Amino acid sequence: MQPHMNRLLRATLRSFAPYKPGTSVDEVRRRFGIENPVKLSQNENPLGSSPRAIAALHAISTLSDYVEDEHVALKRRLALPYALENENVILGHGSNELVQLAFIAFVDPGDEVVIAKPSFSLFRKDAQVAGAAILEVPLRDGVHDLNAMLAAVTPRTKLVFVCDPNNPTGTRVRREDLLNFADRLDPGVLLVLDQAYREYMDAEGADGVEVLRRREATLVLRTASKIYGLASVRFGYGYGSPQVVSWLDRVRLPFNVGRPAAAAVLAALDDEEFVARSKANNVAGKAQLMAGFARLELHAYPSAANFIAVEVPTQADTAYEALLERGVIVRSGDGLSMPGRLRVSIGTPQENEVFLAALEALLPQWRLAPVRA
Repeated sequence: MQPHMNRLLRATLRSFAPYKPGTSVDEVRRRFGIENPVKLSQNENPLGSSPRAIAALHAISTLSDYVEDEHVALKRRLALPYALENENVILGHGSNELVQLAFIAFVDPGDEVVIAKPSFSLFRKDAQVAGAAILEVPLRDGVHDLNAMLAAVTPRTKLVFVCDPNNPTGTRVRREDLLNFADRLDPGVLLVLDQAYREYMDAEGADGVEVLRRREATLVLRTASKIYGLASVRFGYGYGSPQVVSWLDRVRLPFNVGRPAAAAVLAALDDEEFVARSKANNVAGKAQLMAGFARLELHAYPSAANFIAVEVPTQADTAYEALLERGVIVRSGDGLSMPGRLRVSIGTPQENEVFLAALEALLPQWRLAPVRA
């Protein structure tokens, strides 16, 4: 880039790298000639999409007009399980957009944001874009260290992010610990609880809406991408106080949720059979993978999500590339601030077995070769 062009870019973004998605199935086919790779890299639902959502998409007869921007029926359906009002619900083009809206609405350059490390990478990205001061608090045994995060808060802190279950480790915090943390957090700080994987969590995990009922400055994020298998339609939603939601609505782009997304999600929310099958597959798959890791003497964090972070006796990128060559796509922890680990989505029983077999075949050579720093 020419110097006169480089000066156009904001100073905070000059060392900024674009988001890099996981390796695609088509890329593995091209590179290695493997016809049917196993993709366990992006925490997608291995059972596909809600059949009710697909039927709703097929029933759409026109895309020529702007859909209503308020999405009254969809907000009502999302509010119903918690006896909330439409004014408590904010809709987004994925929950990622709602993270961006929180920065736009609440963070001035130089304001502080407290984030766990490692956690969802887009928290840090959006903080950089906003010119915020980022305070990263290391996890403790793969779990948010809530006491340390609380200690990191200063009068300049505007946002605190808790990803629960946490991406990329898959761990969750204890319900009582989160409630205690929320009660002690300065009421003038917005607590953002990213619960994209909430539906996979065990019954002892915390529901962010319980936190919202205790403190007004709380935003609880959810998504249709995971349990409902609707990653392609890009739909996320959040629960907050009417005041917080109204502030987010002021900076939201009009018509950010299109008709296909709204129709698919409204139908999927009532697809109890698909959700139950998805949960059952996840429980069984988690047990299958954890048993395999134990047999192979590999440490894995206990997961409350639909993926597991497992330690490997080599560099994460090395393991990732070796598995690619065998037609298994995972995520390297090296790019997720989780060196020495792989993040593996829980697949079908057959997909899990293909991954475990490939891992077992590669382990002897990794254990014989020294790990280079």
